[in-house]
Amino acid sequence: MNSKKLVCGFPRVQGVFGDCLEHAAKLLSDSGVNAYIDGAQSICRMGRGEEPVLSFLEEMPTAAFLLGEEVISEVVEFTRMLARSPNSRAMAPFLESMASASRALESRELFTEYLNLVSQVMQRTTPKVHGIDSMYASACLPEFLKSAPCLFGRLSLGGLRNWAEYGIKGYAADPDRQRDYFLMQSADSLAVLQRERHGTLFSDNEKKLDRYLRGLWKTEAAFVPYSLAFDILRKPVPYYDDLGIHLPDVYEDLPGVRGIDRYRALLAHLCAHLRWSEPVMADNLSPFQRIAVEVFEDSRVEYLAMQEYPGLAKLWRKLHPAPKEGACPEGWSGIRHRLFMLSRALLDPAHPYSHPLILRHAEIFRETMKRGPSSTEEMVDMGVKFIAQTREPADLSAKVYFEGTEVDYRDDNRLMWRFFEEGDEEESDRKPRRSQEKPEMERLPPRLYPEWDYSAGHYRPDWVSVYEHLHPKGDPGHIDRLLSRHAMLARRLRKIIDMLKPQNRVRIRYQEEGSDLDLDAAIRSLIDFRGGAQPDARINMSHRHDGRSIAVSLLLDLSASLADVPEGCTQSKLEISQEAVSLLAWAVEKIGDPLAIGGFHSDTRHDVRYLHFKGYGEHWGDEVKGRLAAMEAGYSTRMGAAMRHAGHYLSHQNSDKKLLLVLTDGEPSDVDVQDSRLLTEDARIAARELDTKGIYTYCISLDPKADEYVSDIFGNRHTVIDNVASLPDRLPALFMALTK
Repeated sequence: MNSKKLVCGFPRVQGVFGDCLEHAAKLLSDSGVNAYIDGAQSICRMGRGEEPVLSFLEEMPTAAFLLGEEVISEVVEFTRMLARSPNSRAMAPFLESMASASRALESRELFTEYLNLVSQVMQRTTPKVHGIDSMYASACLPEFLKSAPCLFGRLSLGGLRNWAEYGIKGYAADPDRQRDYFLMQSADSLAVLQRERHGTLFSDNEKKLDRYLRGLWKTEAAFVPYSLAFDILRKPVPYYDDLGIHLPDVYEDLPGVRGIDRYRALLAHLCAHLRWSEPVMADNLSPFQRIAVEVFEDSRVEYLAMQEYPGLAKLWRKLHPAPKEGACPEGWSGIRHRLFMLSRALLDPAHPYSHPLILRHAEIFRETMKRGPSSTEEMVDMGVKFIAQTREPADLSAKVYFEGTEVDYRDDNRLMWRFFEEGDEEESDRKPRRSQEKPEMERLPPRLYPEWDYSAGHYRPDWVSVYEHLHPKGDPGHIDRLLSRHAMLARRLRKIIDMLKPQNRVRIRYQEEGSDLDLDAAIRSLIDFRGGAQPDARINMSHRHDGRSIAVSLLLDLSASLADVPEGCTQSKLEISQEAVSLLAWAVEKIGDPLAIGGFHSDTRHDVRYLHFKGYGEHWGDEVKGRLAAMEAGYSTRMGAAMRHAGHYLSHQNSDKKLLLVLTDGEPSDVDVQDSRLLTEDARIAARELDTKGIYTYCISLDPKADEYVSDIFGNRHTVIDNVASLPDRLPALFMALTK
């Protein structure tokens, strides 16, 4: 048991502290027990008697066990706020309500909403003089807190808020009647209580739902309820994550469907996903395609669940809306309307729809399911084909038709999607190769990006397909031999690097107040004092952390022109670029900044190739050197899509500053584009998009004619290097200048 003592002069507190500590030790971790003791110590020092301390000691372990140990500090801070206000009398009732609130809410977010509600009741029932808060206490806050444990067993948190709102407004001018209302001693109070007691409370049915999961679905999961009453702009949607199943704290009865059955419908749908869905990559699908895939996958897992439990069909059909065919107004986006007509058709064979494509895809789905359980990957193909075959010009309208498209028993499908994260590029290298003739990893599905059409003044959605893979490896010794030519430059860079390396702690001297004594300044001040001079009072020092927080992505243009040998050089631009990039990667490794190196070239909009040379989590070594040694030039330069793709990964870095360096030797171009301005304008828009995400773009051009177009794309964020041979010297220096 924790041997830490509670220093408190109240005899009753000391009498129960041992038992309370033993109870806390069974429920909480060692750090939680320490926070519990420190919290009790803080409340004792508030000087508001023994009742608040006793309430905290008795109620806090259960609340922290149910809501998480972080709630201890939140409760202590809220109690401190009450102690500093005229409402210190409410401290004990508040602490006494904690265990009841935590058992009823079972969610840290809902408990925080409860604290907000208590704060609102306090503020809005406090007497005011000329519109200014007076020094009088709230007329009924203690009464509200005393009634809260009883109310939690009868109302949802939203119902409790509505009940309190009526009492605050209805008796604002009569504190005595308001006090009776919050003590539930008035007829109005009981009437409003009865009015708000609608729906099925999750807290009343948690054991039934837990047995439903265990018995029918052989699944164990924690429940994390949320309130539908506090999110006005966007109602939350059920979902599943590492914490458990997130679901509403109350469901109202619907015609023919009880609230408890709505909970069962939701849990059955989620468990079907957990049993039969497999995560698939989401990055390479457009939003329209993802919605379509979700509809097909929802229908697939429900189809399989209904084969096992046929009674679910009747329940789900009662809850699934039936969108009216032809109801979408002209000029509105009807993609959701068509998809949920399809969803209804897949769930209910007796549907009324006659749309030929909906009937066709419903038939394809049913034929697929008759052959077996199918897979999530097959649903991806069906969703993509449905969007391709049913897309209409109006689907891009900002006005989206939502009527009859919200299926409230379905979750948000986050468990079926996987996103390409930092480090995935390294894992991908271990996948089997398709062919020995082309030594590259298994490609990911293409990621689709829009492209800006300056002549039309809008984006072409899902226009460019970007394929990515690790670059095949060559001889890392080739890079070492290239670097050996620049030994003098490397030594010069090392001195600069030593100055740029982040220091964990930096002293700030000559401070009147500080954390440490500045011994040199103190001795000098003492000498001045002994000599009769005015001593300097700045004899302390403090410290500050001095660290870099910069993530860098280096994007290389690998188009065919890189193989050219510049005039006056003996090396190609490709080999010079290898030297420069290798020096930069070595320097950044010494500094410690996360760096990713990628290259790109294109062969029409259907095949933009993005090659990973180095990931953010990789160190400079033979693996990276080998990929750089095998670097080749070919094809064209569709720059905008490559910038968007590199920015996608860079935006996920947890750094204060993000820098995208683009190294190119020519203007954007591709074989399927006749208008030379088109891709330049698209690259300019891509750079602007990255700016809005907090990514600083900078271009280093090896094209002597770059002044004609590079400023149109990057503004003044560019450098043109006429002497290509100086690139190994200029590139690291530019990086260090940009990241100081």
